[in-house]
Amino acid sequence: MLNSRLILLVDDDKDDQRFFVDAVASLKGNHQCIVADDGDKALLLLTQPLTIVPDFIFLDLNMPRMNGKGFLSKIKSIKLLQSIPVVIYSTTRQPEDVEETERLGAVYFLTKPRSFDDICDSISFVLEEKWKKSPVSEGHW
Repeated sequence: MLNSRLILLVDDDKDDQRFFVDAVASLKGNHQCIVADDGDKALLLLTQPLTIVPDFIFLDLNMPRMNGKGFLSKIKSIKLLQSIPVVIYSTTRQPEDVEETERLGAVYFLTKPRSFDDICDSISFVLEEKWKKSPVSEGHW
């Protein structure tokens, strides 16, 4: 069984947000998910006084205002936020995006699953930290 985790999803797509939040709610454990529509809003959430630091950040790359790469670069330069594992959660998997986000400090690259069950499985895979011992496979590092 998974321990309780606080997850921040940074994604501007309302449908993807809803599916992700529903998937987190369906997992075993008492997980909480907070959502930000873009990097600017997420950065504001994370830098306010008395902020709760999430256990994981799932980050879309293509968003208005501050995109995923800009957000990733910013939080990795803030000492309090540097150690939060950031999982790229994107519809595309361009090799240059994978390489750049890994260089910027992302721990894992996850192509957005198409089915609800696959979303649940992918989130569980990350929360259980199986990515730490997983070989490189399609959709991941």
